[in-house]
Amino acid sequence: MHGEGKKTAIALLLLAATPFTAFFLMQWIYAGSLSVYPLYVLWGNGVCLAFVYYLFVGLTGRLLLGSLLTHLAAGILGAANYFVASFRGNPVLPWDLTALGTAAAVSGTYRYRLTAQMILALMLAAGAAGLLFWFRKKRFLCLKNWWLRGGLLCVGLLCLRPVIQPEILEQWGITTDVWDQQGAYRSQGVLASFLCNTRFMEVEKPAGYSPRAYQNLLGRARTDHTEGLGEQNPHIIAIMNESWADFEEFGNLSLNDSVMDEIRSLNGIFGHAYTSVFGAGTSASEFEFLTGNTMAFLPSGSIPYQQYVLESTDSLASLLKEKGYRCLALHPGERDSWQRNQAYPLLGFEEFLCKDDMEVPVTEEHGYISDASSFDQLKRMFEERRAGERMFLFNVTIQNHGSYTDEDYKTRVYLTDEPGAYPMAEQYLTLERETQEAFLDLIQDLQNEQEPVLVVMFGDHQPAVEQEFLDKAYGVKQDDMTMEEYMNKFRVPFVIWANYSLPSPESIGLNPEITSLNFLAQYVLECAGMSGNDYGEFLKSVSSELPALTFAGYFDSQGEAYSHLETNEYGELIEEYQTVQYGELFGDT
Repeated sequence: MHGEGKKTAIALLLLAATPFTAFFLMQWIYAGSLSVYPLYVLWGNGVCLAFVYYLFVGLTGRLLLGSLLTHLAAGILGAANYFVASFRGNPVLPWDLTALGTAAAVSGTYRYRLTAQMILALMLAAGAAGLLFWFRKKRFLCLKNWWLRGGLLCVGLLCLRPVIQPEILEQWGITTDVWDQQGAYRSQGVLASFLCNTRFMEVEKPAGYSPRAYQNLLGRARTDHTEGLGEQNPHIIAIMNESWADFEEFGNLSLNDSVMDEIRSLNGIFGHAYTSVFGAGTSASEFEFLTGNTMAFLPSGSIPYQQYVLESTDSLASLLKEKGYRCLALHPGERDSWQRNQAYPLLGFEEFLCKDDMEVPVTEEHGYISDASSFDQLKRMFEERRAGERMFLFNVTIQNHGSYTDEDYKTRVYLTDEPGAYPMAEQYLTLERETQEAFLDLIQDLQNEQEPVLVVMFGDHQPAVEQEFLDKAYGVKQDDMTMEEYMNKFRVPFVIWANYSLPSPESIGLNPEITSLNFLAQYVLECAGMSGNDYGEFLKSVSSELPALTFAGYFDSQGEAYSHLETNEYGELIEEYQTVQYGELFGDT
């Protein structure tokens, strides 16, 4: 083959192969291995990557440089999704782009270890860069013909269509799985799956929804609410504790020091609730608790405060505000984390304090403000109330936030049979011990309060620690889990305490071992002797049949666990809940 023929062949090879080799690189870095991909997966992802490559070559004429940059972009995309999925259980999703500030605020606390695939990819990239420098003066590396470049530019713009119209990808056969985003990104491709997820940016109206249906369902549950306050008329302090989990409950760990027993033994109601997220997604859990809405009817990994709380939204805070309470929120982190500063006023909070507003001496645990300091600030806010004023204080803590890789943090809790085997878990358990001590101090201070006070504390999700530790704690590996065992990943503790006699769980319809965060606030109101609103009554009617309902799955009153993929007798009730929630969130439209 003559020189010109070789140049043409290399140019054609680069143009044809680059989108697909970039796809394989992206998948290899993300999944750690390669699969046999159907042609439609190769085509869908390849076309989207071709948009980047052909557009660049059409504009610059630089074939080899464009190929290198396309592979680099694909590799970065694969690595970003690998790390995000490792930390929180879900890869990067479209709505994560609305929370870049929150991600940036905590990203520095995580440890990033390059995989063998990433190291090899970096070596290949360095080699390609050297090759690019070596051949920088060879003419075949550049397209001089403006007609060819214009043609590539047009092809690149054609490849833009599935990027901005992801339904085309679905027509080609690419699907996404909202219940298993990690699996979808592995089997359908990182880029194509991400683009397909953009259609979930807006919540579809349920098939059975209409304003009349919404009002009828609320009316069916409506009761004559007591407008006055209950007999106790208590102050209410709600604490959502970051990554608070009860790994001891499964009975498979032997610790040198319990991190839960003293809270479990308090004179109150101790139990466990199910949440919709694992490893991350704090705002989803507080959204469920405050509003009674469930993430089960919202896109996987979506961020409610940024996407759905865009105008005044009914919540526990707005309800208590109507009853004469002063509602304050506290989070000892960044003010704009999850856009709480915008969402809290819309939920009915009159004031929101962040770490910059702390009025008490502050201590830290592994780089985050401690629960002890957070609770001290709570006590100060409570003590500064005006005479006759009733308070609702909502505190989202930050002490136990990941990651758990601070080499300078002294761990004091360990597994007696395997000390040092799980350093992340040991650091986390040590932090949990600090939480227990701080909470007991808070309760001790409130014990002698003359006015009635009710405190509820619950976890938002379990922590992202070593998978081997989690397997040991659960007593089963994830691949071998039954549905009930799988739900244990989404199980967090809660405790309700008051300085007055609480009703028994049975008398308020609560099974303390099977509930979920979207129902928990209704039981808090019952313990406070208060009625809820129409939506609260509807939630109680749902929970009587399905005491726990989350994005991950749900339980019936007999304790049987179900996946949302199953068809059973609860389908109609779940559809009714979805209809009412849509009406609550998006109005009578």
